[in-house]
Amino acid sequence: MDALKPLLDFLSSATQIIPYTDTIMVVILIVCGIYYSFLTGFVQFRMLGSVFSILVEKNDGHTKEHISPFQALMISTASRVGIGNIAGIATALTLGGAGAIFWMWAMAFFGGASAFAESTLAQVYKSKDPRGGYKGGPAYYIKKALGLKWLGAFFAVILIITYAYGFNGLQSQTMTSSFEVYYNMFNPNATETFAQSSWPVIIGAILALFGLWMFFSHHTKIGKVSSVIVPFMALAYIGLSLIAVCMNLEKIPSVLSLIFESAFDFKAIFGGFAGSALVIGIKRGLFSNEAGMGSAPNAAASALTNHPAKQGIIQAFAVLIDLIICTASGFLVLFSMAYFNIGADGKHLLTAMPLVQEAMREYYGSFGIHFVSVAIVLFAITSLIGNYYYAQANVKYLTDSKLVMNLFRITAVAMIFIGAQMDLKLAWSLADLTMAFMATTNIISLLLLGGIVSKVLNDYTTQKRAGLDPSFSASKLGIKNAECWD
Repeated sequence: MDALKPLLDFLSSATQIIPYTDTIMVVILIVCGIYYSFLTGFVQFRMLGSVFSILVEKNDGHTKEHISPFQALMISTASRVGIGNIAGIATALTLGGAGAIFWMWAMAFFGGASAFAESTLAQVYKSKDPRGGYKGGPAYYIKKALGLKWLGAFFAVILIITYAYGFNGLQSQTMTSSFEVYYNMFNPNATETFAQSSWPVIIGAILALFGLWMFFSHHTKIGKVSSVIVPFMALAYIGLSLIAVCMNLEKIPSVLSLIFESAFDFKAIFGGFAGSALVIGIKRGLFSNEAGMGSAPNAAASALTNHPAKQGIIQAFAVLIDLIICTASGFLVLFSMAYFNIGADGKHLLTAMPLVQEAMREYYGSFGIHFVSVAIVLFAITSLIGNYYYAQANVKYLTDSKLVMNLFRITAVAMIFIGAQMDLKLAWSLADLTMAFMATTNIISLLLLGGIVSKVLNDYTTQKRAGLDPSFSASKLGIKNAECWD
């Protein structure tokens, strides 16, 4: 651990500029969500009825190198559905109060339109992978649609840092911290804390070995693993949360009142903007649903489909999935006494994970603690591989060198191990900082490409109204540099 101290000290000092980047990101994020919601006629709700038919479509050109629309949804959901839905929600509640939940809802309400736009653009401007599949994402549409090759490269580098190092370090740290409750349980008289023990090193090593296996496997394995684990854990977690709410139906009015009163406490918001329910709710909402951040388009671009808007619709639906899980987590905590006994003591960053575990203990006894621990492990695992998938897609954008890719994989595995030893406050701060740079770059690009998104969506809806299965031709719409569609 001492050998890592200089690196951790440097990362800690770098996060001091977060309040400035946060403010810029929050403003343009809101603008982007509102802009695309009205531009697309709230496509995130209008097209919900088409989601399931799109997910089960069969494409004659599908090969083992291609990822299906469902697998692309599961990869993006694997990244979305992780610690941001459990520890992240608890952190938001203890940092910003119950009102943070409302602002997460607001962010998801408008964010679905941003998710549609970025994933549709990723499909339009995707490229063929030398192995036979597809690759794409914001770096590609920044380069091809805006002609800004240097900005595309900048985005790719920032995304790699954010996901392979920032977010995966955070996933590793939070998963490791979920075992603290067992350490305290079996070592009540220990002279050293969990963080000082050898367990973070051991858990980090095991997790790094898993990363080594997955990161050096064929890219389609990530989609297959995610498509099995994600639906199972998401449904189980939502189910237990709903049962907990049903056990406390009489508390619904008071909990909703607490959420709305905290959300519109303008004195608190403007008195401490960076730490308010509004900012924290939006930040945690973005961290969780990733709408507008520029991550999910990397998975959306790899799917085989006959119209770009179809992947946009699916990714807008993924934001709804995330919203349901976030709400389940929020209610799970707010309906418990644990929130008032633990979350209000000011030790928010140290109590986020124990807060959720203690809440589950209230409802389900020791089973609740074990379930949360299992959920954290599986969500963290799927997030690790989902985050890696995004990052490796952007390494491919920068270079086709196998040597560079292998070096990247090795460093990504190393970060999983390092993350297990990091301080939780540093892990969250580093993720926030890199997320802000990445999201800002992507959102500005999205705001410049509204005309293309509108063309593609109008083409899709016109064909649907004519009773056709929409197919896409970029040249017919006058869209250039979309070589996979002509």
